[in-house]
Amino acid sequence: MGDETGCSGDRLEAEDTRRAALLRQITEEGGFAFVSSVEKAAAGDLRAAEAAREMAWEQLHSGPWHEVVPEWRDAYAMACLHVAEIKSSGGERREALRALDMGLIMGGPLLRAELDAAIERIGSGPSDGQEAPANTGSGLGSDSGADAQKWEESLCTYKEPQEALRILPSKSLSGKRVERRAMISFETFISDYFLRQIPVIITGCMDQWPACTKWKDINYLKQIAGDRTVPVEVGKNYVCTDWKQELITFSQFLDRIGSHKCPESTTYLAQHPLFNQIRQLKEDILVPDYCYAGGGELKSLNAWFGPIGTVTPLHHDPHHNIFAQVVGRKYIRLYPSSLSDELYPHDESMLFNTSQVDLDHIDAKAFPKIENLEFMDCILDQGEMLYIPPKWWHYVRSLSTSFSVSFWWSAATSNDK
Repeated sequence: MGDETGCSGDRLEAEDTRRAALLRQITEEGGFAFVSSVEKAAAGDLRAAEAAREMAWEQLHSGPWHEVVPEWRDAYAMACLHVAEIKSSGGERREALRALDMGLIMGGPLLRAELDAAIERIGSGPSDGQEAPANTGSGLGSDSGADAQKWEESLCTYKEPQEALRILPSKSLSGKRVERRAMISFETFISDYFLRQIPVIITGCMDQWPACTKWKDINYLKQIAGDRTVPVEVGKNYVCTDWKQELITFSQFLDRIGSHKCPESTTYLAQHPLFNQIRQLKEDILVPDYCYAGGGELKSLNAWFGPIGTVTPLHHDPHHNIFAQVVGRKYIRLYPSSLSDELYPHDESMLFNTSQVDLDHIDAKAFPKIENLEFMDCILDQGEMLYIPPKWWHYVRSLSTSFSVSFWWSAATSNDK
């Protein structure tokens, strides 16, 4: 008992030290009003807490994200903590969780442990009694039995390749297929694929993942994450002019998947570090041993979750990637990095790794080189993982409701050894 009390006291002292140091830094940045509001918030003043959060939010949006002073991200997280504590003490559990999620999504790393601890404490508490969002009649509402049946059906669309061809780009599944290997050894992966920079589908390595069973159950997902706030993309894909981003609850996101009808309203949870935010979901997956090839380190672990028809346009990424298909299936087309010039990358810096070519509607006059380029492709089924080497171009389309996880890692360089 004495040891536990001592550890708790040390932790609180460390938290107080971190907060005091942060407030000094914010004062040096001219944030006198913020510091004054935080002091009032610490005494339980909700208006002051919300004012501090708004001040920090304005600083986060004062210019390009990479130019934001890092201390203001930590300050935003601090304000979110104060808002959440006051909301929670007033019985507003959902509003408290939303504030904490915003702190995780937009805040800096300094107070992440405090945010995680607050979420665990508040998230496990009793419901605040608020009404659940109304069922629109077309999505996934309050009838758990009907929800589960509709969810199961959404995971089983376009199971046959010939059926999938109706919605896939021209020439799909007509050329070289990505090789499939069953549970290859670490040594075989390195010698035959990693060192040679060749994609491969690996089967049988996800059979023991709890996610492969649990994530097929919509009621499980609602229970674990329903009240949590997540960032989503809305629109056909990120290069379209009507594309936008929103912050909604996970339950609202699931409801949109159930009511999905047209590309313009497609809602996609894409390239988001969901597992750093909702730790219970991280416990359902395992980092594949293959991600330690090259002696490097894992760079990011991201979720890709959405309805049938989500599209990630042709692009390339800088890291090695194990793309694990947990639920549903996806079509993936790959071009080697040696063909980059023929794939017409965008000139603008924000989209330099994305092709101008829309594979779903190829303009042969504008982009004549791509017409006869060789590629390899596949349909990645649930329980399979695909290795994508760095700089390999890839296009991805979901053929059903789909939940995927990407593991990015970098190999060690001579400077690291």
